[in-house]
Amino acid sequence: MIKKVLIANRGEIAVRIARACAEMGIRSVAIYTEPDRYSLHVKRADEAYRLGDDPLAGYLNPHRIVNLAVETGCDALHPGYGFLAENAELARVCQQRGIAFIGPAPEVISAMGDKTEARRAMIAAGVPVTPGSEGNLASLEQARAEATRLGYPVMLKATSGGGGRGIRRCDNETELERNYERVISEATKAFGSAEVFLEKFIVDPRHIEVQILADRHGNTVHLFERDCSIQRRNQKLIEIAPSPQLTPEQRQRVGELAVRAAQAVGYENAGTVEFLLSGEDIYFMEMNTRIQVEHTITEQITGIDVVREQIRIAAGLPLSYRQEEISHRGFALQFRINAEDPQNDFLPSFGKISRYYAPGGPGVRVDTAIYTGYTIPPYFDSMCLKLVVWGLRWDEALERSIRALDDMRVQGVKTTAAYYQQILQHEVFRSGQFDTGFVDRYPELLNYSNKRGPEEIALAIAAAIAAHGGL
Repeated sequence: MIKKVLIANRGEIAVRIARACAEMGIRSVAIYTEPDRYSLHVKRADEAYRLGDDPLAGYLNPHRIVNLAVETGCDALHPGYGFLAENAELARVCQQRGIAFIGPAPEVISAMGDKTEARRAMIAAGVPVTPGSEGNLASLEQARAEATRLGYPVMLKATSGGGGRGIRRCDNETELERNYERVISEATKAFGSAEVFLEKFIVDPRHIEVQILADRHGNTVHLFERDCSIQRRNQKLIEIAPSPQLTPEQRQRVGELAVRAAQAVGYENAGTVEFLLSGEDIYFMEMNTRIQVEHTITEQITGIDVVREQIRIAAGLPLSYRQEEISHRGFALQFRINAEDPQNDFLPSFGKISRYYAPGGPGVRVDTAIYTGYTIPPYFDSMCLKLVVWGLRWDEALERSIRALDDMRVQGVKTTAAYYQQILQHEVFRSGQFDTGFVDRYPELLNYSNKRGPEEIALAIAAAIAAHGGL
């Protein structure tokens, strides 16, 4: 069994992995750069090592990170999500240095990270894909021809893209011409690749993803689906498991397709297969070769610790569960509480947390790395915590979510919490019949007021005085 894990990440996911290691009797090693010196993941791990002053560089150097894993006696490395999580070079270097990479093989990461190659693999496996170009686009002229063939609207996508970046919708030829060079530029800056392809844009679909687990003994299972349709500019805001709008037949179908997709590429460890659903049609979108931010809600409805299974799989052990042993119960929602101002175009709101109070009660879970007095640095993602709420029935989960959001206090920065309360009370969301167009369709939900009591006002005044050196 694995004895010591280097966590090649930061923030709440690093804390999450450290907790799983502690439960399994495994020592954990954290890494950090100067802005994260006082981060909770540094405090929570058994050991922590500084990787320099540059906020990002230390988290992005696979060779240096693996060298540290070797030097500190680690026999495994967990990449979490983001940063190097889908970097085939990190997995390859681990392989070369005798460190177990808690994720799939580098060849699989490369194949699934290339969107056009992933499409070809799915077509060969009989998994339906969104109509699109055959391979990457060689020129704007080819893009025009493919768009005419597919019919507008279309999506220009970075071949190596992810996380909602390098994607542009084009409703006509003028927009295609304007966005073509823009997407190439975005792809080059974000992913180091100028390759792009074209897909038919599915108008207002449901975004459904399936969590899978696969071991090296030929066992692959799915842990049911998550509904990620509540999103803004391709960035997920609220995730739900299972989807309140799938029929049992659709649920079985997407689960089977996800397992087929994983088996087709020889997948090992935890991964997520993402689909777009339009009416009765199901289209493969992409495969994420890592743990997902929203794995929490799958854990809540199934009772299966996904991170624990990841570590077991990397140690060469078989899956703990057969498909027929896995069931789901109730509904779980995850709210990404971002340090952003929804009423100011979701601009980041980094700064010091003057007061933090985590909600509790039945069915409430919080994954975070913040605490009172912690300063959210401006160099990383704006998500400061994940609020996860479970209820046996859909209406119970909704009411409990409203209560939990109301209980929570994150002061010193603006967050998305109040906006989510508005969404939870909207009749369309409560009906469970929403799609990816929900956020844009109801901009009036941003017209809320933050009513603060005397205590909150006093704390805000005290924080302002302190920030300016006192009276």
